[in-house]
Amino acid sequence: MDSTLFLKALVIGLSIAAPVGPIGLLCIQRTLAHGRGIGFLSGLGAALADAFYGAIGALGVSAVIASMVAARVPLALGGAAFLAWMGVQLLRAPVATEARQAADATTPLKATLSIFVLTLANPMTILSFVAVFASISTGHVAGHTLGASQAATMVLGVFLGSALWWLGLSTMVSSVRHKLSAKTMQSINRLSGAILLGFAVYQLSTLLPR
Repeated sequence: MDSTLFLKALVIGLSIAAPVGPIGLLCIQRTLAHGRGIGFLSGLGAALADAFYGAIGALGVSAVIASMVAARVPLALGGAAFLAWMGVQLLRAPVATEARQAADATTPLKATLSIFVLTLANPMTILSFVAVFASISTGHVAGHTLGASQAATMVLGVFLGSALWWLGLSTMVSSVRHKLSAKTMQSINRLSGAILLGFAVYQLSTLLPR
């Protein structure tokens, strides 16, 4: 394994996961409501989606890239609808008798798949991956097409970098989870729901003609 290429990809994975957006908000909210395991698995769904987009970018699959960009509008609409639905669910969540009780029946598989689908619903992410991977691969292999082993190294680095961020975030948030009262958790759920609705509106606004 090319250690230099792997470390570059690891940093990319960390930098892509770190900005706080709807995915980070959901990871924090789920960690508070369900514990570190569910919070981390939610983030892992995003890491898997990042790895998927990373593979496309590393391999330069032009047909897939073109189809994803062409599907930008329906994917954005679906992602906005999903965000709005989750926002409403949080706004309607009942008061728990204890902060650590779950507001809904979130399972590990549901936690991972929901965030995986939500991350994939942002087709513009792939353009970022294509641009970043192109710059790395060009500088690393002098403009030649990446080999299978190099592409695998880059994808693995992106996945582990993203996963490390979500593990750290869920671990940090879980350390204060048991200190929250039921009333505080309800406030957090409502605030998270309102912010998710805001993200949904913003995503729809990006589709409007400039």
